[in-house]
Amino acid sequence: MEFDPVLLSRIQFAFVVSFHIIFPAFTIGLASFIAVLEALWFKTDNPVYVQLSKFWIKVFAVSFGMGVVSGIVMSFQFGTNWSEFSYASANFMGPILSYEVVTAFFLEATFLGVLLFGRDKVPRGAHLFAALMVAIGTFISSFWILSANSWMQTPAGIEMVDGVVHVTSWLQAIFNPSFPYRFAHMVLAAFLTTGFFVIAVSAWYLLRNKSQEYAKVMFSMTLWLVTVMAPLQVLVGDLHGLDTLEHQPVKVAAMEGNWETRSNVPLLLFALPDQQAETNHFEVGIPGLASLILKHDASGVVPGLKDWAPEDRPPVAIVFWSFRVMVGIGVLMLTVAVISLFLRWRGTLYESRWFLRLCTFMLPMPFIAVLAGWITTEVGRQPWVLYEMIRTEDAVSPALTGEAAFVSLISFIVVYALIFFAGGYYISRLVKSGPEAEDAPSPGNLRRPSRPMSAADHYIDARE
Repeated sequence: MEFDPVLLSRIQFAFVVSFHIIFPAFTIGLASFIAVLEALWFKTDNPVYVQLSKFWIKVFAVSFGMGVVSGIVMSFQFGTNWSEFSYASANFMGPILSYEVVTAFFLEATFLGVLLFGRDKVPRGAHLFAALMVAIGTFISSFWILSANSWMQTPAGIEMVDGVVHVTSWLQAIFNPSFPYRFAHMVLAAFLTTGFFVIAVSAWYLLRNKSQEYAKVMFSMTLWLVTVMAPLQVLVGDLHGLDTLEHQPVKVAAMEGNWETRSNVPLLLFALPDQQAETNHFEVGIPGLASLILKHDASGVVPGLKDWAPEDRPPVAIVFWSFRVMVGIGVLMLTVAVISLFLRWRGTLYESRWFLRLCTFMLPMPFIAVLAGWITTEVGRQPWVLYEMIRTEDAVSPALTGEAAFVSLISFIVVYALIFFAGGYYISRLVKSGPEAEDAPSPGNLRRPSRPMSAADHYIDARE
C-alpha cells in the first residue's frame, strides 16, 4: 500500500489545527470574561464575582495548557512536513511567529502565574492587573497568528526572488488585505464561543436548581454579550465576504456553489456540488440573494468556478457545506440572542425551561462554527499554500515519505485523543462541582468590607 505524503501531511496539519483552534477560540474570550469579573470584584466587593473568577480561572488554566501543548506541535510541522514552504517563506514567517512568542506568550505566561497563584499574595489591584495582562496577551497572540495566516491567504508587501520570499514592506505584509477582517471575525467568534459556553453552563445550573445566584449573574452577563456580538459578527462577516470576493473570488465561488459567471445568482440553501460534472444536483435556493449579499445588487454579476482551470479550484463540496454550517449556526446564535431580549422584557429569562434547554444545546455549536469557518478558509485557499504563489504540492518536505507521514498522523491522533479526553473530563468535573468553594462567602452577602473593621465599625454593629 502506497501512502501519499502530501495528502497525509495535509490531513495531519488539518487535524492538529482543528484540535488546537478550539482552545484559543475559548480562552481568548474567557480571559476577558475573567478580567471583567475581577474588575467588578475590585469595584463592588461583591463576593459572587470573585467566586466566579476563581471558578473560571481553573477552567481557563486547563484550556490554556491544552492549547499550548497542541499549538507547539504546529510550529514543528513547518519543519518536518513543510520544509519547502518554511524555506521559501522564512523571511516573513520566521519573524512573525517569533514576535508572537516574545510579545504574547511570555506576557501570558508571566501574568498567568500571578493570576493562578497570587490572589492572596499580591494586592487586589495587582491581581486585577494580571488578569488584564493575560487577556491582552491573548489578543496580541491572535494578532500575530492571524496576520501570518491572512498573509498566506492574501500575500502582500513581498517579492519572490529565486523562489524565496523577500519582504519589501513590513506594514503591507503584516496588515495585508484580509487581515483586519479576519482578525475581527475571529475575535468576535472567540467571544461568542466563550459566551455560549458560559450560557450553557449557567442554564444547566438553573435547570438543576444549582448555584442559582452565580448562574443568574453569568447567564445575564453573557446573554448581553452575545446579544451585542452576534449582530456585530453578521456585519463583520459581510465585510469579510466582500474582501474575499475581491482578493480570492474562486473561494467565494466555491462557497456559493456557483459554476457560471452570471447575474441574479441564487443563494443556495441546499445543493450537492459535483466537481467532475461542474454542476450542482438538487439545488434549493433563493433567487438573486447571493448577488444581493455579495454585490449589494440583486442583478450583480458573481464569478463562477468555470473561470478557473480545474486544477486551480478548491474542493467545492467541502467549502460549500462548511460555509453553510458556519452561517447556519450563526443564525441560531442570533436567534437565541433575540429570544433572550423578549424573555427579559417578559421577566421570565430565568424561568423559561424550554429556553434554558435550548441554551444547554448551544454549548458545542460555537466550537463547530469555528471549525467550519476554519475549514472554509483553509480548504478554500487550495491548491495554494501561499495564494497564487506557492502550490501546496510544492511546499511539502522532499525527504518525507508516505509511511513516515502516516505513522506520525496516527501518533498525533492517539496522543491528542488522550489529551482531549483527559482535559475534557477534568473540565467537566470542575463544571459539575460549580462555583462554590469551601471558603466561599455567602452569595446572599452582596458586599464585604475591603479593609479591616475599625473600633467605630464594631461600635456601629453593636448599636445595630
